[in-house]
Amino acid sequence: MSDKTIQDINTKIADGSVHVVTAEEMPGIVAELGADGAAREVDIVTTGTFGAMCSSGAFLNLGHSDPPIKMQKVWFNDVEAYTGLAAIDAYIGATQLSESRGMEYGGGHVIEDLVAGKSVDIHATAYRTDCYPRKLLDTSVTIDDINQATMFNPRNGYQKYNAASNCSDRTLHTYMGTLLPDCGNVTYSGAGVLSPIYNDPTYQTIGVGSRIFLCGAQGYVTGQGTQHDPTNNFGTLMVQGDMKQMDKKYVRGATFNGYGTSLYVGIGIPIPILNADIAQATAITDADIITDVLDYGVARRSRPVLRQVTYEELKSGMIDINGKEVTTSPMSSFHAARAIAGELKDWIKRGEFYPTLPVENLPNIGVVKPMKQIGEQPNVADVMAKRVTTIRQGLTVEDAAKAITEGNFNHLPVVSDEDKLVGIITAWDIAKAVAKSKRDKLDDIMTRNVVTADASEPIDTAARKLEQYNISAMPVLNKHSKVVGIITSDDISKLLARRS
Repeated sequence: MSDKTIQDINTKIADGSVHVVTAEEMPGIVAELGADGAAREVDIVTTGTFGAMCSSGAFLNLGHSDPPIKMQKVWFNDVEAYTGLAAIDAYIGATQLSESRGMEYGGGHVIEDLVAGKSVDIHATAYRTDCYPRKLLDTSVTIDDINQATMFNPRNGYQKYNAASNCSDRTLHTYMGTLLPDCGNVTYSGAGVLSPIYNDPTYQTIGVGSRIFLCGAQGYVTGQGTQHDPTNNFGTLMVQGDMKQMDKKYVRGATFNGYGTSLYVGIGIPIPILNADIAQATAITDADIITDVLDYGVARRSRPVLRQVTYEELKSGMIDINGKEVTTSPMSSFHAARAIAGELKDWIKRGEFYPTLPVENLPNIGVVKPMKQIGEQPNVADVMAKRVTTIRQGLTVEDAAKAITEGNFNHLPVVSDEDKLVGIITAWDIAKAVAKSKRDKLDDIMTRNVVTADASEPIDTAARKLEQYNISAMPVLNKHSKVVGIITSDDISKLLARRS
């Protein structure tokens, strides 16, 4: 057959004869008709994805106040936005946290509130100039009061994601959700068969200028997304759209326990079926898409691969890891992705959406490079004290006081008869117990929910945990929950002093 053009397809949209199917429907059509027959029969395949896309945000133009202000800092509902653009332009990122509510609320929630038509409080400060004399501004706005509200997302629509599990002995809180210890669960993200990029993996129709469905409005691909890694099937897109046209059901702020905030973004991309090769690409199924299950219990960029798995297996709700049946759960919504593909299909059939071909193709070869670091980043193992005094569970406060006094330290891990960590005692705990005449078993005063470190963790990860939990030391455990060291805030301070 001769290839179709985008003009041929858009003419069919205009006269109502266009044949549109979703990416879920296309594999069956190709199986029945073959790639050539499917290319003759189908004009457009619609895709969809709806998941947490942290690298998202919005440019907001507030209009000039009277007297005018050149904002040096600005907060929306107590979430700081970037102001290094112009006097009253700001960019708010989805993962920026509220200064008063912390992880409960962030930039993603501000964006959702604006799209939903809610009022948002603004507080801005500035230095005075002759042309911008105002130093302080407090007001409230809705999206209708703002001149422009443009969602601009540097990295959206990942082609696929690695799945996540956790082989360590403690619960982890990550951008892939809560990961239970001992490979207790697997989480994954991505739309699989509906994945926009997997339906055009060589970027024949997706590129700069491609018109897309973005959060219920028409938007555009503006370029390759950051961390675009097409060689390894981790392509990404940079996208933008008018927030004033968006639908709140496809824009949702989210909080991930122990990690922070994000923004759930709905994206749908039409794939014009210009030839048999494109038709064949859109015949991909969940069984064809393979990803790695990584062990997030290892605090390294290159995490161990536990196994490879298809999206068909992930969506089944259960996979096998080393002979153990493990529950899988999605971090994205396939139901919403299906709704997006269906809504985009309806737009096209009603003549409300006309696909465009790229003005420039995206690269289909390339890999992501790691950060260049000057000097090796030390790990916990490089800094921790390897000779650690512990105390057996069941002994007394007096026994602990004696151990701390003789050893001249402040933190004493408590271990079971199997040498596994069960708690920790500090010199301050003992002082309080003695003051209250509590000199019986350690179990009565020890901290049981102990924050711990892994020897392979980078020092900055350990430092963040010490700060987050307002503690001064962490036992370092091996994979069997046995204490192999201890790291303190003093250890980290001394390291930083040596490096400065």
